[in-house]
Amino acid sequence: MLTLVPTPIGNLEDISLRALKALEESELIFCEDTRVTKKLLSLFAQKHNLNFENKEYKSYHSHNENQILKNLDPDIFEKNVVYVSDAGMPCVSDPGATLVDFCIKNDIKYDVIPGANAVLTAYAMSGFTYNTFTFHGFLPHKGADRTNKLKTIMQSEKLGILYESPHRLLKLLEEVTKIDENRTIFIVKEITKLHQKYFKNSAKNIFEEFKDTNIKGEWVVIIEPVTYEGEAIDVTDIEALDLAPKVKAKLLSKLTGRKTKDIYQELLQKA
Repeated sequence: MLTLVPTPIGNLEDISLRALKALEESELIFCEDTRVTKKLLSLFAQKHNLNFENKEYKSYHSHNENQILKNLDPDIFEKNVVYVSDAGMPCVSDPGATLVDFCIKNDIKYDVIPGANAVLTAYAMSGFTYNTFTFHGFLPHKGADRTNKLKTIMQSEKLGILYESPHRLLKLLEEVTKIDENRTIFIVKEITKLHQKYFKNSAKNIFEEFKDTNIKGEWVVIIEPVTYEGEAIDVTDIEALDLAPKVKAKLLSKLTGRKTKDIYQELLQKA
């Protein structure tokens, strides 16, 4: 059997009794980083008087998962197998999904223990009352891919949630401000940790506050969705937007039912 075990994202007290039991009873532990997991289990052993000796550890991360799956014997799951990422819930912007898919395809029993998750924690902290959101992980670092992705998020009618590193947060705030300086955003750093801190304001105000600041910590960013008031959007409204042709073609396709490829070619001809 495979059990996916979430680990704390900062505060060690966020580990659950179920998670500790699964880790203690495990025989084989797949880890995003074996060094991180061994250190974490050592801390749990001291804190909760548990024994994590005689465990087998195997590295399983985004760079080696495909190779491991090619040689993975389904019989290995006759043992108590656990998967943990470095922090938080496996499969949520972390490895693990391919291991779950392997179990499904090979009729192997598996379970997921609920636990710490930065996305849902930030969503609950934000005070936004929208019932739907889209999680985007990390944006592309640069170029057209980053620009187009952010424009799509800014045009969405759902909350946009994403991760950002400290050395790119200011860039993101500036990019959002250029698109819509009055858009409300919520940002939070170091969730559950000692230096947890959060801000909610217009994009422009937060950017002004942060542009001369030494930004530290990992961040979750939540962007308020766009709201359309009055008459429904029509084709001319979409055509007037300053969007990349591919993004505009997708929006027009959804609105008209026509093929995205055909619309994209038409937009290129008009350019």
